[in-house]
Amino acid sequence: MSAAGEGNSAYGRRAFRRSKSHFTDRITADGRDGWPVAAGRYRLVVSRACPWASRAVISRRLLGLDASLSLAIADPVQDDRSWRFTLDPDGRDPVLGIRFLGEAYDRRETGYPGGVSVPAVVDVPTGKLVTNDYQRITLDFATEWTALHREGAPELYPERLRDEIDEVMAEVYEDVNNGVYRAGFATEQAEYEAACSDVFRRLEALSERLARRRYLVGDSITEADIRLFTTLVRFDAVYHGHFKCNRRKLTEFPVLWAYARDLFQTPGFGDTVDFDHIKRHYYQVHTGINPTGIVPLGPDLSGWLTAHHREELGGRPFGDGTPPGPVRPGEEVPAAGRP
Repeated sequence: MSAAGEGNSAYGRRAFRRSKSHFTDRITADGRDGWPVAAGRYRLVVSRACPWASRAVISRRLLGLDASLSLAIADPVQDDRSWRFTLDPDGRDPVLGIRFLGEAYDRRETGYPGGVSVPAVVDVPTGKLVTNDYQRITLDFATEWTALHREGAPELYPERLRDEIDEVMAEVYEDVNNGVYRAGFATEQAEYEAACSDVFRRLEALSERLARRRYLVGDSITEADIRLFTTLVRFDAVYHGHFKCNRRKLTEFPVLWAYARDLFQTPGFGDTVDFDHIKRHYYQVHTGINPTGIVPLGPDLSGWLTAHHREELGGRPFGDGTPPGPVRPGEEVPAAGRP
Protein backbone atom coordinates (compact mmCIF):
# COMPACT_ATOMS: atom_id res chain seq x y z
CA MET A 1 0.00 0.00 0.00
CA SER A 2 1.34 3.37 -0.89
CA ALA A 3 1.72 6.06 1.71
CA ALA A 4 -0.90 8.37 0.27
CA GLY A 5 -3.30 5.55 -0.29
CA GLU A 6 -3.52 5.23 -4.07
CA GLY A 7 -0.75 6.60 -6.29
CA ASN A 8 2.94 5.94 -5.75
CA SER A 9 4.00 8.36 -3.06
CA ALA A 10 6.07 8.95 0.01
CA TYR A 11 5.88 11.22 2.99
CA GLY A 12 7.47 11.63 6.37
CA ARG A 13 9.60 14.34 7.86
CA ARG A 14 10.48 15.52 4.38
CA ALA A 15 8.09 17.24 2.01
CA PHE A 16 5.53 14.97 0.34
CA ARG A 17 6.62 13.63 -3.00
CA ARG A 18 4.90 11.40 -5.51
CA SER A 19 7.26 8.91 -7.12
CA LYS A 20 7.20 7.92 -10.76
CA SER A 21 5.38 4.78 -11.81
CA HIS A 22 7.68 1.76 -11.85
CA PHE A 23 5.87 -0.32 -14.47
CA THR A 24 5.66 1.90 -17.52
CA ASP A 25 5.10 -0.56 -20.36
CA ARG A 26 2.51 0.72 -22.78
CA ILE A 27 -0.37 -1.10 -24.45
CA THR A 28 -0.26 0.18 -28.01
CA ALA A 29 -1.82 -0.39 -31.41
CA ASP A 30 1.45 -1.83 -32.75
CA GLY A 31 2.35 -3.73 -29.58
CA ARG A 32 5.88 -2.31 -29.54
CA ASP A 33 6.30 -3.01 -25.81
CA GLY A 34 4.96 -6.52 -26.23
CA TRP A 35 1.42 -5.57 -25.23
CA PRO A 36 -0.82 -5.03 -28.28
CA VAL A 37 -4.29 -3.55 -27.92
CA ALA A 38 -6.77 -6.43 -27.96
CA ALA A 39 -10.38 -6.76 -26.90
CA GLY A 40 -10.84 -8.86 -23.80
CA ARG A 41 -7.16 -9.36 -23.06
CA TYR A 42 -6.68 -6.83 -20.26
CA ARG A 43 -8.38 -5.92 -17.00
CA LEU A 44 -8.39 -2.43 -15.51
CA VAL A 45 -8.09 -2.51 -11.72
CA VAL A 46 -9.26 0.61 -9.91
CA SER A 47 -10.56 2.02 -6.68
CA ARG A 48 -13.45 4.43 -7.01
CA ALA A 49 -11.87 6.32 -4.12
CA CYS A 50 -8.69 7.15 -6.00
CA PRO A 51 -8.60 10.28 -8.19
CA TRP A 52 -5.84 8.85 -10.39
CA ALA A 53 -7.82 5.66 -11.00
CA SER A 54 -11.02 7.63 -11.54
CA ARG A 55 -9.43 9.26 -14.58
CA ALA A 56 -9.17 5.83 -16.18
CA VAL A 57 -12.74 4.90 -15.23
CA ILE A 58 -14.13 8.07 -16.81
CA SER A 59 -12.00 7.78 -19.95
CA ARG A 60 -12.91 4.11 -20.40
CA ARG A 61 -16.60 4.95 -20.21
CA LEU A 62 -16.51 8.03 -22.45
CA LEU A 63 -14.57 6.17 -25.15
CA GLY A 64 -16.69 3.02 -24.96
CA LEU A 65 -13.78 0.83 -23.92
CA ASP A 66 -16.03 -0.78 -21.33
CA ALA A 67 -17.04 -3.20 -24.09
CA SER A 68 -13.48 -4.52 -24.52
CA LEU A 69 -11.61 -3.72 -21.28
CA SER A 70 -13.09 -5.28 -18.17
CA LEU A 71 -13.17 -3.48 -14.84
CA ALA A 72 -12.19 -4.67 -11.37
CA ILE A 73 -13.21 -2.47 -8.44
CA ALA A 74 -11.18 -2.83 -5.27
CA ASP A 75 -12.38 -2.28 -1.73
CA PRO A 76 -11.80 1.40 -0.82
CA VAL A 77 -10.10 0.35 2.42
CA GLN A 78 -6.82 -1.49 1.90
CA ASP A 79 -4.80 -3.46 4.36
CA ASP A 80 -1.04 -4.04 4.56
CA ARG A 81 -1.27 -6.56 1.71
CA SER A 82 -2.48 -3.93 -0.78
CA TRP A 83 -5.73 -3.24 -2.56
CA ARG A 84 -8.11 -6.13 -1.94
CA PHE A 85 -11.07 -7.62 -3.77
CA THR A 86 -13.36 -8.03 -0.78
CA LEU A 87 -16.28 -6.52 -2.70
CA ASP A 88 -16.39 -9.67 -4.85
CA PRO A 89 -17.77 -13.08 -3.84
CA ASP A 90 -15.28 -15.06 -1.73
CA GLY A 91 -12.99 -12.00 -1.73
CA ARG A 92 -11.47 -12.86 -5.11
CA ASP A 93 -11.54 -10.99 -8.38
CA PRO A 94 -13.78 -13.17 -10.58
CA VAL A 95 -11.58 -12.77 -13.66
CA LEU A 96 -8.04 -12.74 -12.25
CA GLY A 97 -8.79 -15.12 -9.39
CA ILE A 98 -6.66 -13.15 -6.92
CA ARG A 99 -7.44 -11.70 -3.51
CA PHE A 100 -5.00 -8.77 -3.66
CA LEU A 101 -3.76 -6.60 -6.50
CA GLY A 102 -0.25 -7.17 -5.14
CA GLU A 103 -0.43 -10.71 -6.50
CA ALA A 104 -0.46 -9.35 -10.07
CA TYR A 105 2.54 -7.17 -9.21
CA ASP A 106 4.38 -10.23 -7.83
CA ARG A 107 3.72 -12.19 -11.01
CA ARG A 108 5.34 -9.38 -12.97
CA GLU A 109 8.29 -8.76 -10.65
CA THR A 110 8.88 -10.90 -7.58
CA GLY A 111 9.90 -8.89 -4.57
CA TYR A 112 9.04 -5.52 -6.13
CA PRO A 113 9.84 -3.06 -3.31
CA GLY A 114 7.50 -0.24 -4.26
CA GLY A 115 3.88 0.44 -3.44
CA VAL A 116 0.92 -1.32 -5.05
CA SER A 117 -1.04 1.45 -6.75
CA VAL A 118 -4.12 1.94 -8.87
CA PRO A 119 -4.97 2.33 -11.66
CA ALA A 120 -3.34 -0.84 -12.85
CA VAL A 121 -3.82 -2.77 -16.08
CA VAL A 122 -3.36 -6.54 -15.79
CA ASP A 123 -2.84 -9.07 -18.58
CA VAL A 124 -5.63 -11.61 -18.05
CA PRO A 125 -3.98 -14.67 -19.67
CA THR A 126 -0.83 -14.44 -17.52
CA GLY A 127 -2.19 -12.56 -14.52
CA LYS A 128 0.78 -10.19 -14.72
CA LEU A 129 0.66 -6.46 -14.18
CA VAL A 130 1.28 -4.58 -17.43
CA THR A 131 1.36 -0.96 -16.27
CA ASN A 132 0.60 1.29 -13.31
CA ASP A 133 1.59 4.45 -15.19
CA TYR A 134 -1.33 6.62 -14.11
CA GLN A 135 -0.14 9.59 -16.18
CA ARG A 136 0.03 7.59 -19.42
CA ILE A 137 -2.80 5.07 -19.24
CA THR A 138 -5.61 7.46 -20.18
CA LEU A 139 -3.59 9.16 -22.92
CA ASP A 140 -3.08 5.75 -24.51
CA PHE A 141 -6.78 4.96 -24.13
CA ALA A 142 -7.45 8.08 -26.21
CA THR A 143 -4.75 7.58 -28.85
CA GLU A 144 -3.70 3.91 -29.02
CA TRP A 145 -7.00 2.14 -28.36
CA THR A 146 -8.89 3.91 -31.17
CA ALA A 147 -9.73 0.67 -32.98
CA LEU A 148 -11.85 -0.32 -29.98
CA HIS A 149 -13.52 3.07 -29.39
CA ARG A 150 -17.30 3.13 -29.60
CA GLU A 151 -18.99 4.85 -32.51
CA GLY A 152 -19.31 8.51 -31.54
CA ALA A 153 -16.44 8.45 -29.05
CA PRO A 154 -15.15 11.97 -28.30
CA GLU A 155 -11.60 13.11 -29.00
CA LEU A 156 -10.20 13.47 -25.52
CA TYR A 157 -6.64 14.27 -26.61
CA PRO A 158 -6.93 15.87 -30.06
CA GLU A 159 -3.57 16.36 -31.72
CA ARG A 160 -4.22 19.98 -32.67
CA LEU A 161 -4.74 20.92 -29.00
CA ARG A 162 -2.15 18.71 -27.29
CA ASP A 163 0.38 21.43 -26.52
CA GLU A 164 -2.26 23.50 -24.74
CA ILE A 165 -3.78 20.47 -23.02
CA ASP A 166 -0.34 19.38 -21.79
CA GLU A 167 0.40 22.85 -20.45
CA VAL A 168 -2.89 23.07 -18.57
CA MET A 169 -2.57 19.53 -17.21
CA ALA A 170 0.94 20.20 -15.92
CA GLU A 171 -0.25 23.23 -13.96
CA VAL A 172 -3.29 21.40 -12.63
CA TYR A 173 -1.19 18.41 -11.60
CA GLU A 174 1.45 20.41 -9.74
CA ASP A 175 -0.83 22.75 -7.83
CA VAL A 176 -4.18 20.96 -7.62
CA ASN A 177 -4.08 17.19 -8.24
CA ASN A 178 -0.87 16.72 -6.29
CA GLY A 179 -1.09 20.02 -4.41
CA VAL A 180 -3.86 18.81 -2.12
CA TYR A 181 -1.68 15.85 -1.17
CA ARG A 182 1.31 18.09 -0.48
CA ALA A 183 -0.89 20.09 1.86
CA GLY A 184 -2.54 17.09 3.46
CA PHE A 185 0.64 15.17 4.20
CA ALA A 186 2.77 18.17 5.17
CA THR A 187 4.66 17.69 8.43
CA GLU A 188 5.82 21.28 8.89
CA GLN A 189 3.75 24.45 9.02
CA ALA A 190 5.64 26.30 6.29
CA GLU A 191 5.42 23.30 3.98
CA TYR A 192 1.66 23.07 4.50
CA GLU A 193 1.07 26.79 4.03
CA ALA A 194 3.05 26.86 0.79
CA ALA A 195 1.17 23.90 -0.66
CA CYS A 196 -2.23 25.16 0.45
CA SER A 197 -1.50 28.58 -1.02
CA ASP A 198 -0.54 26.94 -4.32
CA VAL A 199 -3.83 25.03 -4.40
CA PHE A 200 -5.97 28.12 -4.00
CA ARG A 201 -3.84 30.31 -6.24
CA ARG A 202 -4.35 27.79 -9.03
CA LEU A 203 -8.06 27.36 -8.31
CA GLU A 204 -8.48 31.13 -8.61
CA ALA A 205 -6.66 31.12 -11.95
CA LEU A 206 -8.76 28.21 -13.21
CA SER A 207 -11.89 30.00 -12.12
CA GLU A 208 -10.90 33.02 -14.18
CA ARG A 209 -10.16 30.81 -17.19
CA LEU A 210 -13.46 28.95 -16.93
CA ALA A 211 -15.53 32.11 -16.47
CA ARG A 212 -15.14 32.70 -20.21
CA ARG A 213 -15.26 29.16 -21.56
CA ARG A 214 -17.17 25.99 -20.77
CA TYR A 215 -14.17 23.65 -20.87
CA LEU A 216 -10.48 24.05 -20.15
CA VAL A 217 -9.21 23.64 -23.73
CA GLY A 218 -11.25 23.99 -26.90
CA ASP A 219 -15.04 23.77 -26.95
CA SER A 220 -15.46 20.17 -25.79
CA ILE A 221 -14.33 17.84 -23.01
CA THR A 222 -10.69 16.80 -23.09
CA GLU A 223 -8.29 14.90 -20.89
CA ALA A 224 -7.58 18.17 -19.07
CA ASP A 225 -11.18 18.38 -17.83
CA ILE A 226 -11.12 14.77 -16.64
CA ARG A 227 -7.99 15.40 -14.58
CA LEU A 228 -9.31 18.54 -12.94
CA PHE A 229 -12.73 17.02 -12.27
CA THR A 230 -11.39 14.07 -10.26
CA THR A 231 -9.88 16.48 -7.73
CA LEU A 232 -12.80 18.92 -7.68
CA VAL A 233 -15.36 16.19 -7.06
CA ARG A 234 -13.42 15.14 -3.93
CA PHE A 235 -12.67 18.64 -2.71
CA ASP A 236 -15.44 19.35 -0.22
CA ALA A 237 -15.86 15.68 0.76
CA VAL A 238 -12.24 15.08 1.76
CA TYR A 239 -9.65 17.68 0.76
CA HIS A 240 -11.28 20.66 2.48
CA GLY A 241 -11.35 19.03 5.91
CA HIS A 242 -9.13 15.95 5.85
CA PHE A 243 -6.28 17.61 3.92
CA LYS A 244 -6.83 21.05 5.53
CA CYS A 245 -7.37 22.80 2.19
CA ASN A 246 -9.98 24.91 3.91
CA ARG A 247 -9.58 28.49 2.76
CA ARG A 248 -12.72 28.00 0.70
CA LYS A 249 -15.00 25.13 -0.23
CA LEU A 250 -15.60 24.24 -3.86
CA THR A 251 -19.18 25.42 -3.34
CA GLU A 252 -17.75 28.88 -2.53
CA PHE A 253 -16.17 29.18 -6.01
CA PRO A 254 -19.20 30.04 -8.17
CA VAL A 255 -17.51 29.31 -11.49
CA LEU A 256 -15.67 26.14 -10.45
CA TRP A 257 -18.71 24.79 -8.62
CA ALA A 258 -20.88 25.28 -11.71
CA TYR A 259 -18.16 23.75 -13.92
CA ALA A 260 -17.86 20.71 -11.65
CA ARG A 261 -21.65 20.23 -11.60
CA ASP A 262 -21.75 20.51 -15.39
CA LEU A 263 -19.25 17.67 -15.69
CA PHE A 264 -20.84 15.63 -12.90
CA GLN A 265 -24.15 15.72 -14.76
CA THR A 266 -22.49 14.69 -18.03
CA PRO A 267 -22.76 10.94 -18.76
CA GLY A 268 -19.44 9.28 -17.96
CA PHE A 269 -18.52 11.55 -15.06
CA GLY A 270 -20.96 11.58 -12.15
CA ASP A 271 -22.19 8.07 -12.87
CA THR A 272 -18.71 6.78 -12.00
CA VAL A 273 -18.34 8.69 -8.69
CA ASP A 274 -18.84 6.87 -5.39
CA PHE A 275 -18.76 9.37 -2.51
CA ASP A 276 -19.08 6.55 0.03
CA HIS A 277 -15.89 4.90 -1.25
CA ILE A 278 -14.12 8.26 -1.40
CA LYS A 279 -14.89 9.22 2.18
CA ARG A 280 -14.26 5.81 3.70
CA HIS A 281 -10.90 5.48 1.96
CA TYR A 282 -9.44 8.82 2.94
CA TYR A 283 -10.74 8.93 6.50
CA GLN A 284 -10.08 5.28 7.35
CA VAL A 285 -6.81 4.59 5.51
CA HIS A 286 -4.87 7.77 6.31
CA THR A 287 -4.50 6.97 10.00
CA GLY A 288 -1.59 9.38 10.39
CA ILE A 289 -3.99 12.22 9.63
CA ASN A 290 -7.20 10.77 11.09
CA PRO A 291 -6.19 8.25 13.77
CA THR A 292 -9.76 7.64 14.98
CA GLY A 293 -10.92 6.48 11.55
CA ILE A 294 -14.22 8.32 12.03
CA VAL A 295 -15.90 9.16 8.71
CA PRO A 296 -17.85 12.46 8.73
CA LEU A 297 -21.51 12.52 7.83
CA GLY A 298 -21.26 15.52 5.49
CA PRO A 299 -21.16 17.28 3.20
CA ASP A 300 -24.65 17.47 1.72
CA LEU A 301 -24.39 15.99 -1.79
CA SER A 302 -27.71 17.15 -3.19
CA GLY A 303 -26.17 20.26 -4.75
CA TRP A 304 -24.38 18.13 -7.35
CA LEU A 305 -27.70 17.64 -9.13
CA THR A 306 -28.75 21.30 -9.26
CA ALA A 307 -28.81 23.44 -12.41
CA HIS A 308 -25.43 24.86 -13.49
CA HIS A 309 -26.34 26.97 -16.56
CA ARG A 310 -22.89 26.35 -18.10
CA GLU A 311 -24.54 25.50 -21.42
CA GLU A 312 -25.00 29.26 -21.85
CA LEU A 313 -21.27 29.46 -22.61
CA GLY A 314 -21.75 27.26 -25.65
CA GLY A 315 -19.47 24.32 -26.30
CA ARG A 316 -20.34 20.75 -27.16
CA PRO A 317 -19.52 18.20 -24.44
CA PHE A 318 -18.60 15.42 -26.87
CA GLY A 319 -17.54 17.52 -29.86
CA ASP A 320 -18.66 15.75 -33.01
CA GLY A 321 -19.35 12.63 -30.97
CA THR A 322 -22.21 11.42 -28.81
CA PRO A 323 -22.77 10.61 -25.13
CA PRO A 324 -21.93 7.12 -23.90
CA GLY A 325 -24.79 4.72 -23.33
CA PRO A 326 -26.05 3.45 -19.98
CA VAL A 327 -23.62 2.21 -17.35
CA ARG A 328 -22.87 -1.47 -17.88
CA PRO A 329 -24.72 -3.90 -15.59
CA GLY A 330 -22.68 -4.58 -12.48
CA GLU A 331 -20.74 -1.31 -12.73
CA GLU A 332 -23.41 0.98 -11.29
CA VAL A 333 -22.46 3.06 -8.27
CA PRO A 334 -24.47 1.85 -5.24
CA ALA A 335 -27.09 4.20 -3.84
CA ALA A 336 -24.96 4.87 -0.75
CA GLY A 337 -22.37 6.59 -2.90
CA ARG A 338 -24.65 8.81 -4.97
CA PRO A 339 -26.24 12.21 -4.26
